[in-house]
Amino acid sequence: MGQQEQATLLLVLDLVGIAVFAITGALVAVRKQFDIFGVLVLAGTTGLGGGFLRDVLIDATPPAALADWRYLLVPVAAGLVTFVFHPAFGRMERMVNVLDAAGLGLFCVTGALKSLEYGLGPVPAALMGMVTGIGGGMARDLLADRVPVVFSSELYATPALLGAAWAVLAEGWGLSVVLVAIPGVVVCFGLRVLALRRDWHAPLPRGSASV
Repeated sequence: MGQQEQATLLLVLDLVGIAVFAITGALVAVRKQFDIFGVLVLAGTTGLGGGFLRDVLIDATPPAALADWRYLLVPVAAGLVTFVFHPAFGRMERMVNVLDAAGLGLFCVTGALKSLEYGLGPVPAALMGMVTGIGGGMARDLLADRVPVVFSSELYATPALLGAAWAVLAEGWGLSVVLVAIPGVVVCFGLRVLALRRDWHAPLPRGSASV
């Protein structure tokens, strides 16, 4: 796979991640009874927040969300679709968590690879991949007056870090972009979904109770 094909694949993964995260943000806004403006704001914040934060931290300016019209169009379109068809989405409660897990997997990989591209070392790049994955969800939850999932005992940041770590390691081994990206997404997505289904939680301080 040539360099142009690799760049195209990563762009597609990034835009798909933005779309699925934007849908989760729009659904939260609908449940909070936000108007259409609020739905679009929360969709955009959720879809673009992690990548925007990553680009600022790695000095990739202007951020992709401001430099490429597609990065703005995708969350707006996803927000509008969710606003119109939210009853159908709302009936699929589990779909929200699955979409969130998919966005987490896509973003942790693309965030790690872009950080490597901008000269970060393996460990900082993996951490930046995690930040890319969790940033949009944190912003969404704070704007919606909810405790961010990453601050609860749910396994959320850990799957993102593991997916990003795989991407960094595989890139260092010189594997093709498909073998770098797809397994990283699968690792993060799979672990997050398993944690949801089996009710896995991160360790809590002794004597405290999960809420």
